Amino acid sequence: MRTYEAEARTVEEAINLALEKLGASIGEVDIQVIHEGSKGLFGFFGSRQAKVKLTIKQDENLPDAARAIFIDALGNEDEQAEAVEEPIQKPAEKPAVKSIEKPVEKREKKAKAQRTKKQSKTQKTEETQPAVQRDIDSPEGIAQAFLQEVTKLMGLDVSVHSTRNEEGNVHVVFQGDPQGILIGRRGETLDALQYLTSLQVNRGGEDYIRVTLDSEGYRAKREDSLRRLANRMANRAKKTRRRVKLEPMNPYERRIIHTTLQKVEGVTTYSEGEEPYRKIVISPDEGAKKD
Repeated sequence: MRTYEAEARTVEEAINLALEKLGASIGEVDIQVIHEGSKGLFGFFGSRQAKVKLTIKQDENLPDAARAIFIDALGNEDEQAEAVEEPIQKPAEKPAVKSIEKPVEKREKKAKAQRTKKQSKTQKTEETQPAVQRDIDSPEGIAQAFLQEVTKLMGLDVSVHSTRNEEGNVHVVFQGDPQGILIGRRGETLDALQYLTSLQVNRGGEDYIRVTLDSEGYRAKREDSLRRLANRMANRAKKTRRRVKLEPMNPYERRIIHTTLQKVEGVTTYSEGEEPYRKIVISPDEGAKKD
Protein backbone atom coordinates (compact mmCIF):
# COMPACT_ATOMS: atom_id res chain seq x y z
CA MET A 1 0.00 0.00 0.00
CA ARG A 2 1.47 3.37 -1.02
CA THR A 3 1.82 5.97 1.72
CA TYR A 4 3.80 9.16 2.16
CA GLU A 5 4.32 11.40 5.18
CA ALA A 6 5.08 15.07 4.69
CA GLU A 7 5.80 18.04 6.94
CA ALA A 8 5.28 21.70 6.13
CA ARG A 9 4.29 25.02 7.69
CA THR A 10 0.57 24.32 7.28
CA VAL A 11 -1.57 21.22 6.79
CA GLU A 12 -2.52 22.35 3.27
CA GLU A 13 1.12 22.78 2.24
CA ALA A 14 1.99 19.36 3.68
CA ILE A 15 -0.87 17.73 1.75
CA ASN A 16 0.18 19.40 -1.50
CA LEU A 17 3.77 18.26 -0.96
CA ALA A 18 2.67 14.67 -0.38
CA LEU A 19 0.37 14.73 -3.42
CA GLU A 20 3.26 15.89 -5.59
CA LYS A 21 5.52 13.12 -4.30
CA LEU A 22 2.85 10.49 -4.88
CA GLY A 23 1.85 11.92 -8.25
CA ALA A 24 -1.80 11.75 -7.20
CA SER A 25 -4.82 14.04 -6.87
CA ILE A 26 -6.77 14.77 -3.69
CA GLY A 27 -9.54 12.37 -4.69
CA GLU A 28 -7.13 9.44 -5.01
CA VAL A 29 -5.86 9.43 -1.42
CA ASP A 30 -6.93 9.03 2.20
CA ILE A 31 -5.56 11.82 4.40
CA GLN A 32 -4.51 11.48 8.03
CA VAL A 33 -3.47 14.64 9.86
CA ILE A 34 -0.83 13.57 12.36
CA HIS A 35 -0.20 17.08 13.68
CA GLU A 36 -1.82 20.38 12.69
CA GLY A 37 1.28 22.38 13.56
CA SER A 38 1.71 25.27 15.97
CA LYS A 39 3.33 28.68 15.72
CA GLY A 40 4.94 28.64 19.16
CA LEU A 41 5.83 31.63 21.31
CA PHE A 42 6.10 34.82 19.25
CA GLY A 43 5.90 32.63 16.18
CA PHE A 44 9.39 31.22 16.74
CA PHE A 45 10.02 29.42 20.05
CA GLY A 46 8.49 25.97 20.28
CA SER A 47 6.94 26.10 16.81
CA ARG A 48 6.02 22.80 15.22
CA GLN A 49 5.35 21.95 11.60
CA ALA A 50 2.16 20.32 10.41
CA LYS A 51 2.50 16.63 9.54
CA VAL A 52 0.18 14.51 7.38
CA LYS A 53 0.11 10.97 6.08
CA LEU A 54 -1.42 10.25 2.66
CA THR A 55 -2.38 6.77 1.53
CA ILE A 56 -3.39 5.85 -2.01
CA LYS A 57 -6.90 4.42 -2.01
CA GLN A 58 -7.10 0.76 -3.00
CA ASP A 59 -9.81 -0.31 -5.44
CA GLU A 60 -10.79 -3.89 -4.57
CA ASN A 61 -12.64 -4.44 -7.82
CA LEU A 62 -10.38 -3.11 -10.53
CA PRO A 63 -11.63 -5.21 -13.47
CA ASP A 64 -15.22 -4.09 -12.84
CA ALA A 65 -14.14 -0.49 -12.40
CA ALA A 66 -12.22 -0.61 -15.65
CA ARG A 67 -15.16 -2.21 -17.41
CA ALA A 68 -17.52 0.56 -16.25
CA ILE A 69 -15.19 3.40 -17.22
CA PHE A 70 -14.23 2.17 -20.64
CA ILE A 71 -17.55 0.73 -21.73
CA ASP A 72 -18.97 4.16 -20.94
CA ALA A 73 -16.20 5.75 -23.02
CA LEU A 74 -16.88 3.29 -25.82
CA GLY A 75 -20.55 4.25 -25.80
CA ASN A 76 -19.68 7.93 -26.17
CA GLU A 77 -17.28 7.15 -29.01
CA ASP A 78 -19.98 5.17 -30.83
CA GLU A 79 -22.36 8.11 -30.58
CA GLN A 80 -19.73 10.41 -32.08
CA ALA A 81 -18.98 7.93 -34.86
CA GLU A 82 -22.67 7.65 -35.72
CA ALA A 83 -22.94 11.41 -35.93
CA VAL A 84 -19.95 11.59 -38.27
CA GLU A 85 -21.16 8.79 -40.45
CA GLU A 86 -24.62 10.25 -41.15
CA PRO A 87 -25.13 10.37 -44.92
CA ILE A 88 -24.99 13.77 -46.55
CA GLN A 89 -27.50 14.37 -49.27
CA LYS A 90 -25.82 15.80 -52.32
CA PRO A 91 -27.72 18.05 -54.70
CA ALA A 92 -28.25 16.74 -58.20
CA GLU A 93 -25.40 17.68 -60.46
CA LYS A 94 -26.08 19.46 -63.69
CA PRO A 95 -24.56 17.89 -66.81
CA ALA A 96 -22.59 21.01 -67.71
CA VAL A 97 -21.02 21.32 -64.27
CA LYS A 98 -20.29 17.60 -64.15
CA SER A 99 -18.34 17.68 -67.38
CA ILE A 100 -16.18 20.52 -66.03
CA GLU A 101 -15.59 19.13 -62.53
CA LYS A 102 -14.99 15.53 -63.51
CA PRO A 103 -11.20 15.83 -64.17
CA VAL A 104 -10.75 17.67 -60.85
CA GLU A 105 -12.81 15.13 -58.95
CA LYS A 106 -10.86 12.30 -60.57
CA ARG A 107 -7.52 13.77 -59.47
CA GLU A 108 -8.82 14.38 -55.94
CA LYS A 109 -10.13 10.82 -55.67
CA LYS A 110 -6.81 9.44 -56.89
CA ALA A 111 -4.85 11.54 -54.38
CA LYS A 112 -7.22 10.53 -51.59
CA ALA A 113 -6.88 6.86 -52.52
CA GLN A 114 -3.09 7.15 -52.39
CA ARG A 115 -3.21 8.82 -48.96
CA THR A 116 -5.60 6.17 -47.65
CA LYS A 117 -3.38 3.39 -49.01
CA LYS A 118 -0.32 4.94 -47.36
CA GLN A 119 -2.10 5.34 -44.02
CA SER A 120 -3.41 1.77 -44.17
CA LYS A 121 0.11 0.50 -44.88
CA THR A 122 1.46 2.43 -41.89
CA GLN A 123 -1.28 1.14 -39.60
CA LYS A 124 -0.74 -2.39 -40.85
CA THR A 125 2.97 -2.14 -40.07
CA GLU A 126 2.16 -1.07 -36.51
CA GLU A 127 -0.42 -3.81 -36.10
CA THR A 128 2.02 -6.50 -37.23
CA GLN A 129 4.43 -5.70 -34.40
CA PRO A 130 3.35 -8.24 -31.76
CA ALA A 131 4.00 -7.34 -28.16
CA VAL A 132 6.53 -9.36 -26.19
CA GLN A 133 4.62 -11.20 -23.47
CA ARG A 134 6.08 -10.26 -20.11
CA ASP A 135 6.33 -12.43 -17.01
CA ILE A 136 2.87 -12.29 -15.44
CA ASP A 137 4.42 -11.91 -11.97
CA SER A 138 6.56 -8.90 -12.94
CA PRO A 139 5.23 -5.32 -12.67
CA GLU A 140 5.35 -4.87 -16.45
CA GLY A 141 3.64 -8.23 -16.91
CA ILE A 142 0.86 -7.33 -14.46
CA ALA A 143 0.27 -4.06 -16.31
CA GLN A 144 0.28 -5.78 -19.69
CA ALA A 145 -2.16 -8.53 -18.68
CA PHE A 146 -4.55 -6.03 -17.07
CA LEU A 147 -4.56 -3.74 -20.10
CA GLN A 148 -4.96 -6.62 -22.53
CA GLU A 149 -8.12 -7.60 -20.66
CA VAL A 150 -9.47 -4.05 -20.63
CA THR A 151 -8.83 -3.38 -24.32
CA LYS A 152 -10.42 -6.73 -25.17
CA LEU A 153 -13.55 -5.68 -23.27
CA MET A 154 -13.54 -2.49 -25.33
CA GLY A 155 -13.43 -4.49 -28.54
CA LEU A 156 -10.13 -2.95 -29.65
CA ASP A 157 -7.51 -4.81 -31.66
CA VAL A 158 -4.38 -3.36 -30.08
CA SER A 159 -1.06 -4.73 -28.91
CA VAL A 160 0.12 -3.73 -25.44
CA HIS A 161 3.87 -3.10 -25.27
CA SER A 162 5.05 -2.97 -21.66
CA THR A 163 8.60 -2.21 -20.54
CA ARG A 164 10.41 -1.33 -17.32
CA ASN A 165 13.24 1.18 -17.15
CA GLU A 166 16.38 1.26 -15.00
CA GLU A 167 14.54 3.13 -12.25
CA GLY A 168 11.99 0.33 -12.04
CA ASN A 169 9.08 2.30 -13.50
CA VAL A 170 6.67 0.75 -16.02
CA HIS A 171 5.96 2.33 -19.41
CA VAL A 172 3.15 1.05 -21.65
CA VAL A 173 2.52 1.93 -25.30
CA PHE A 174 -0.50 0.88 -27.36
CA GLN A 175 -0.32 0.01 -31.06
CA GLY A 176 -3.03 -1.04 -33.49
CA ASP A 177 -6.58 0.22 -33.96
CA PRO A 178 -7.23 3.98 -34.11
CA GLN A 179 -6.70 4.85 -30.48
CA GLY A 180 -8.71 8.02 -29.94
CA ILE A 181 -11.03 6.06 -27.67
CA LEU A 182 -8.06 5.14 -25.45
CA ILE A 183 -7.02 8.77 -25.14
CA GLY A 184 -10.38 10.44 -24.61
CA ARG A 185 -11.05 14.14 -24.20
CA ARG A 186 -7.74 15.81 -23.28
CA GLY A 187 -6.37 12.45 -22.19
CA GLU A 188 -9.00 11.83 -19.51
CA THR A 189 -9.61 8.21 -20.53
CA LEU A 190 -5.88 7.50 -20.81
CA ASP A 191 -5.33 9.04 -17.36
CA ALA A 192 -8.14 6.96 -15.85
CA LEU A 193 -6.70 3.79 -17.36
CA GLN A 194 -3.24 4.75 -16.12
CA TYR A 195 -4.59 5.25 -12.60
CA LEU A 196 -6.33 1.85 -12.56
CA THR A 197 -3.23 0.13 -13.93
CA SER A 198 -1.07 1.80 -11.29
CA LEU A 199 -3.35 0.49 -8.54
CA GLN A 200 -3.18 -2.99 -10.01
CA VAL A 201 0.62 -2.96 -10.27
CA ASN A 202 1.17 -1.53 -6.78
CA ARG A 203 -1.42 -3.65 -5.00
CA GLY A 204 0.20 -5.24 -1.98
CA GLY A 205 3.67 -3.92 -2.85
CA GLU A 206 5.92 -2.00 -0.48
CA ASP A 207 7.91 0.01 -3.04
CA TYR A 208 5.91 2.32 -5.27
CA ILE A 209 6.26 1.72 -9.02
CA ARG A 210 5.29 4.57 -11.32
CA VAL A 211 3.19 3.51 -14.31
CA THR A 212 2.91 5.61 -17.48
CA LEU A 213 0.60 4.90 -20.41
CA ASP A 214 0.93 6.43 -23.87
CA SER A 215 -0.91 6.11 -27.15
CA GLU A 216 0.05 7.59 -30.52
CA GLY A 217 2.62 9.84 -28.82
CA TYR A 218 -0.14 11.68 -26.95
CA ARG A 219 1.92 12.47 -23.84
CA ALA A 220 4.64 14.29 -25.77
CA LYS A 221 2.07 16.16 -27.87
CA ARG A 222 0.12 17.22 -24.79
CA GLU A 223 3.25 18.35 -22.99
CA ASP A 224 4.31 20.42 -26.00
CA SER A 225 0.84 21.95 -26.18
CA LEU A 226 0.93 22.86 -22.47
CA ARG A 227 4.36 24.46 -22.78
CA ARG A 228 3.22 26.59 -25.70
CA LEU A 229 0.10 27.55 -23.75
CA ALA A 230 2.21 28.50 -20.73
CA ASN A 231 4.49 30.79 -22.74
CA ARG A 232 1.58 32.38 -24.58
CA MET A 233 -0.35 33.11 -21.39
CA ALA A 234 2.81 34.37 -19.67
CA ASN A 235 3.29 36.90 -22.46
CA ARG A 236 -0.33 37.97 -22.06
CA ALA A 237 0.11 38.43 -18.30
CA LYS A 238 3.23 40.57 -18.81
CA LYS A 239 1.65 42.61 -21.57
CA THR A 240 -1.65 43.34 -19.79
CA ARG A 241 -0.18 43.42 -16.26
CA ARG A 242 -3.11 41.25 -15.18
CA ARG A 243 -3.34 37.76 -13.76
CA VAL A 244 -4.25 34.98 -16.19
CA LYS A 245 -6.16 31.94 -14.90
CA LEU A 246 -5.87 28.66 -16.79
CA GLU A 247 -8.47 25.91 -16.95
CA PRO A 248 -8.44 23.23 -14.21
CA MET A 249 -5.66 20.67 -14.68
CA ASN A 250 -4.46 17.57 -12.91
CA PRO A 251 -1.26 17.72 -10.77
CA TYR A 252 0.91 16.32 -13.58
CA GLU A 253 -0.16 18.99 -16.08
CA ARG A 254 0.13 21.77 -13.51
CA ARG A 255 3.72 20.74 -12.83
CA ILE A 256 4.49 21.10 -16.54
CA ILE A 257 3.17 24.69 -16.49
CA HIS A 258 5.10 25.52 -13.30
CA THR A 259 8.32 24.02 -14.66
CA THR A 260 8.00 25.80 -18.00
CA LEU A 261 7.61 29.23 -16.41
CA GLN A 262 9.78 28.91 -13.31
CA LYS A 263 12.72 30.65 -15.03
CA VAL A 264 10.68 33.11 -17.09
CA GLU A 265 11.29 36.65 -15.87
CA GLY A 266 8.35 38.89 -15.06
CA VAL A 267 5.80 36.24 -14.12
CA THR A 268 5.10 33.90 -11.22
CA THR A 269 2.81 30.89 -11.14
CA TYR A 270 0.77 29.42 -8.31
CA SER A 271 -2.26 27.16 -7.95
CA GLU A 272 -5.62 27.88 -6.38
CA GLY A 273 -8.85 25.99 -5.76
CA GLU A 274 -9.57 22.42 -4.73
CA GLU A 275 -9.27 19.21 -6.72
CA PRO A 276 -10.51 18.40 -9.29
CA TYR A 277 -11.01 22.09 -10.12
CA ARG A 278 -7.58 23.28 -9.02
CA LYS A 279 -6.11 25.66 -11.58
CA ILE A 280 -2.94 27.64 -12.25
CA VAL A 281 -2.74 31.41 -12.04
CA ILE A 282 -0.01 33.22 -13.97
CA SER A 283 0.69 36.55 -12.31
CA PRO A 284 2.94 39.45 -13.35
CA ASP A 285 3.42 40.21 -9.66
CA GLU A 286 6.43 38.92 -7.76
CA GLY A 287 6.46 36.94 -4.56
CA ALA A 288 3.65 34.47 -5.27
CA LYS A 289 4.36 30.93 -4.22
CA LYS A 290 4.58 27.96 -6.57
CA ASP A 291 2.91 24.70 -5.50
